[in-house]
Amino acid sequence: MTLVGNWSYPTAIKFGAGRIAELAQACAQAGISKPLLITDRGLAPLPVTETALAVIDGAGLGRAIFCDVDPNPTEINLEAGIAAYKAGGHDGVIAFGGGSGLDLAKMVAFMVGQTRPVWDFEDIGDWWTRADADAIAPIVAVPTTAGTGSEVGRAAVLTNSVTQEKKIIFHPKVLPAVVICDPDLTVGMPPAITAGTGLDAFAHCVEAFSSPFYHPMSQGIALEGMRLVIDYLPRAYADGSDIEARAQMMSAALMGATAFQKGLGAIHSLSHPIGAIHHTHHGTTNAVCMPAVLKLNAPAIRDRFDRAAGYLGISGGFDGFCDFVGGFNDGLGIPKRLSGLGVTDPDIDKLVAGALKDPSCGGNPVELTAENLRALYEAVL
Repeated sequence: MTLVGNWSYPTAIKFGAGRIAELAQACAQAGISKPLLITDRGLAPLPVTETALAVIDGAGLGRAIFCDVDPNPTEINLEAGIAAYKAGGHDGVIAFGGGSGLDLAKMVAFMVGQTRPVWDFEDIGDWWTRADADAIAPIVAVPTTAGTGSEVGRAAVLTNSVTQEKKIIFHPKVLPAVVICDPDLTVGMPPAITAGTGLDAFAHCVEAFSSPFYHPMSQGIALEGMRLVIDYLPRAYADGSDIEARAQMMSAALMGATAFQKGLGAIHSLSHPIGAIHHTHHGTTNAVCMPAVLKLNAPAIRDRFDRAAGYLGISGGFDGFCDFVGGFNDGLGIPKRLSGLGVTDPDIDKLVAGALKDPSCGGNPVELTAENLRALYEAVL
């Protein structure tokens, strides 16, 4: 396969099939000699994880692993991860897995040397400057899904187990020092996870492209990211061993997370409270919410999608794009409503309150209010 590269934007990325073999060199590049590999419970016993552990063990770096990570990781998982890191005398983290494993690992590296509680570093104003930047441990990230793009993100999502709220914790040094993107690691993903994670990448690109803020580089990345998902997600969904499609989807995930420096919006504002309270899959929840949000944002984004649709291979401009999204979801087995994800009898007042507090609100092209958020929830429930 010719899809191989060494990239330094937005961080050092070793991209290509089989490059998990370079994990020990990546640790050395990041200055890590005794890593703690952090992943989720479901991934821990699988062959891909054993492959990674064997690589670092063979290089004399040990094979320490922490996997007490929930699908929506909490401060409880974080405290346990920090304890494991300190007990093992580790000097860096390998963030391994999908969004939950990557985010929790990044938070362990971030918090292991801090003295303030993690909630003091929420992505509000300049709260990140409260952190001791010199106390943040180095991170090597190895994604095993193609969705969140957390491997190139400067933040992580952590659920407050007491308030049932998802919080975004931000610091520039949470960006991993080295990333290994090996599409071979994603071959075993089942179709439903392939679809949900891929549509998470799509949502990142769509919302970044829709955001009203000025960031031309992110705008271009978001547009090409959408094209990659449109062209390659159906192939990866239909044939999990299609390594070209898997690689292109890993690129799309990287691009979505890079692009959303420009901003996210109502899709994520709706999705975060749903995930925190009802524990739904994040990317799949985003996909269910997208059609209703596109309709809300139509007056502000119609013109830009009219121009983009042709490049994406979609006729009919913005309206054609909206029709495409509905059919795209259907073809990937996404339910029409959140009830299809097990969300029944929700407390809409609580969901609306959570959505209004979510920092993603600020990037939506139409101002979000309690009234229009309630209408969106009613549309997707």
